[in-house]
Amino acid sequence: MKNDYLWDGSGEPDPELKSIEKSLAQFRYSGRPPDFPVVNSLSRNPSRFAFLASGWTPRLAAATLFIVALTASIWLLRLSSVPVSNAPAWDVARLAGAPRVGSFSLVSDSSKAQLKVGQLMVTDNSSRASLNVAEVGEIYVDPGSRVRLIESGSNHSRLALELGTIHAAIWAPPGEFVVDTPSATAVDLGCAYTLHVNDDGSGTLRTTLGWVGFHKDGHDSFIPAGAMCTTRPAQGPGTPYFEDASEQLRSALHAFDFESLSAADREQALHTVLAQARRRDAFTLWHLLARVNADERPLVYDRLASLVAPPANVTREGTLALDPQMMDAWWNAFDLGDISVWRFWEQEQAPPLLKKAAR
Repeated sequence: MKNDYLWDGSGEPDPELKSIEKSLAQFRYSGRPPDFPVVNSLSRNPSRFAFLASGWTPRLAAATLFIVALTASIWLLRLSSVPVSNAPAWDVARLAGAPRVGSFSLVSDSSKAQLKVGQLMVTDNSSRASLNVAEVGEIYVDPGSRVRLIESGSNHSRLALELGTIHAAIWAPPGEFVVDTPSATAVDLGCAYTLHVNDDGSGTLRTTLGWVGFHKDGHDSFIPAGAMCTTRPAQGPGTPYFEDASEQLRSALHAFDFESLSAADREQALHTVLAQARRRDAFTLWHLLARVNADERPLVYDRLASLVAPPANVTREGTLALDPQMMDAWWNAFDLGDISVWRFWEQEQAPPLLKKAAR
């Protein structure tokens, strides 16, 4: 629509435009106009600059100011509409070197910083730091690490370990603290543990107290104190095992989980694990029940049942069919942690429609 006021100063001005002009009037130049030398080319070809002498130039300036002011107003409105997170930040303490939080580097023991949701903390090869929230726990970050805060508060805290090593000591209720890695998610179940991520996204988790759930796409591993688990981006978490297990068991288990084996080599790896398993390694065989094929599962069950007596109301047929209640009863028989804690976390993480169906 044509606006004569913007074009040549005639017509009725828009009220919003008048308001903007009034606001900008305080910045209007009130001194004597500067003297400019006459440009010879103007006299030679006056038609080229005829518009400079017309009354159109001031209106063009007014229109330009209007556009600039309108753009600035829209930008300010957008800035004001950006939500500001009120989630609790994590206190960062320097332990060595110059760890960086966002663009801020902690270069002395007196330096203070907080890691806010969305921010990244980086330690170079000579830096170490700690993260602390009183209600959750404390995280020690080793050199060469990248840690991002994803979620904080509302009974849920979530970090992402993109690279490097953290040592977590958590006193929050089980399931409320989670760490994402490129290949799996570690769920605290009341514990202390060390989590490491390599450049290629693979990693390891070692538990020193309590137990930890390692999860990816419905593929679960439970790592009790004294045990560890390896994870790969393509496969997710492997089968966990106690660190004092025999070298033969650990090597065979790694091959079974992550290497491309022929049928004969796969069978040999499984037989080695079963033969090397102690009673203490029954929890490793429990994990294998869901990871072997139907033909291999009876071998695993028989070895498991020879090490630990089947719990009450648990049958061979039900276990071979991976009945959920029977599988949970087996786990609880190991006295390594109550599986109901994990099931509750799984239900809380389910999509809303699945939660509704579960009720």
